[in-house]
Amino acid sequence: MPVATAASCETTAVKRPAPTPIRASAEHVRLLDTQLLSNNWYVLRKITFELRRRDGQWQRQSREAYDRGNGAALLLFDPSRLTVVLTRQFRLPAFINGCTDGYLIEACAGLLDGDDPETCIRREAEEETGYRIRAPRKVFEAYMSPGSVTEKLHFFVAEYQVEDRLEAGGGLAEEGEDIEVIEMPLAEALAGIQTGLIQDGKTVMLLQHVALKQLVDGTNPALTR
Repeated sequence: MPVATAASCETTAVKRPAPTPIRASAEHVRLLDTQLLSNNWYVLRKITFELRRRDGQWQRQSREAYDRGNGAALLLFDPSRLTVVLTRQFRLPAFINGCTDGYLIEACAGLLDGDDPETCIRREAEEETGYRIRAPRKVFEAYMSPGSVTEKLHFFVAEYQVEDRLEAGGGLAEEGEDIEVIEMPLAEALAGIQTGLIQDGKTVMLLQHVALKQLVDGTNPALTR
């Protein structure tokens, strides 16, 4: 875990234990060599393998794979007021890839860190938003960037009410988090996808899931306008 000094709140990566060996196996894949490129924050490997193509021929390839563990994401949704709770925080990779100020509006999320997905998302929701979750409902799983990152996300939706907010939220300063909590109408959030206000993939997926379910269930005809 990142560590912080009281004076500067500076976070630094901690050297982690040796990564777990790869145990994946299949008849159409031959793992030939694995090089550990980095074990500083998470694990980066270069893997050389042979893949049996559809025509039956074996082809040798090398790919880099970044392993940061699996995670969970949650959209808080109030069906009576048609509002959602989102977060806003600085994301360095987005900043260096064209996001003007580096701040993204997102659904709350976090790494499992050894917990099951539901335990993880209850913890993350309380840390980030201050809301205690009543009954999170898992809606799907997805690999978010399968060309280079091993992470699989578990997606949840949970209903909330105003009185469920027990703390201010904001995340953990010792982990470099400085999170703003935002409540907005679902319709405004959906419009934000079109305008570019919301560009985070997991958040887009959850917002569209909730909107689609509202339409299918016929509980929010206003979204069809």
